[in-house]
Amino acid sequence: MNPAAATAPAPDQALRLDAARALAGAALALLAVAATVGWWAGLGADYTLKALLVYALGAALVWRGLALGGHPHARFGAANRVTLGRLGGMALVAALLGEAVPAAPPAAQPVGGWALIVFATAVAVLDAADGALARRQGLASRFGARFDMETDAAFMLVLCALVWQAGQAGAWVLGSGLMRYAFVAAAAFLPWLAGPLPPSVRRQAVCVVQITALIVCLGPIVPAPLASAIAALGLLLLATSFAIDIRYLQRHLARQRHPQRENRA
Repeated sequence: MNPAAATAPAPDQALRLDAARALAGAALALLAVAATVGWWAGLGADYTLKALLVYALGAALVWRGLALGGHPHARFGAANRVTLGRLGGMALVAALLGEAVPAAPPAAQPVGGWALIVFATAVAVLDAADGALARRQGLASRFGARFDMETDAAFMLVLCALVWQAGQAGAWVLGSGLMRYAFVAAAAFLPWLAGPLPPSVRRQAVCVVQITALIVCLGPIVPAPLASAIAALGLLLLATSFAIDIRYLQRHLARQRHPQRENRA
């Protein structure tokens, strides 16, 4: 037996080690960036602490997701590292909740407002990289897809909260960010809602449009009435997309319960 092979870590152990390094590295990078942003914007140490707490929660969920399986590779992978970077970016944006930026209308703070727009856009654009990278490297997995989706959902909720905090729309805008979580909660009482959904370009496009609309709502040159209208259209589009998926799951359940009707049809 090869002694080197005997001492090599098992695949699960190798994955945990690689993931731990990625999580720790992202935490250190987040600490440096949050401290710099807090100093530049005059936000104080509490901004950095909030960013780290949000990231710690996300990292704990990532670790739990890996323990549950769904990533049959020995490497955490570059794609998951990109998504981890997006998680850190989301934490930096989430830490603005309760801060002066954007507690005032964006027009009253053009420098900070534009900086937020540029950074949020960069976080959103990275969403196009992780999936393609995973497929190119042969490291696509159920875990990676779920990690990507949950990061998008959290980012959307954070953007909704910031739009509300900035006075660009009423509390109803939170409906866009909470819709995904309400759907998951409903599945606990209606298990058929947890059924598999086919891949959908429409679902991906709606997510991109919704996040883009929320970022636009935070623009310093966008007045509150226009922002409210944009957010309302985004909410309607997202609700329609969820309704289409729910209808699909209802029909799938009906076919399972009454296959003979489907055969006659």
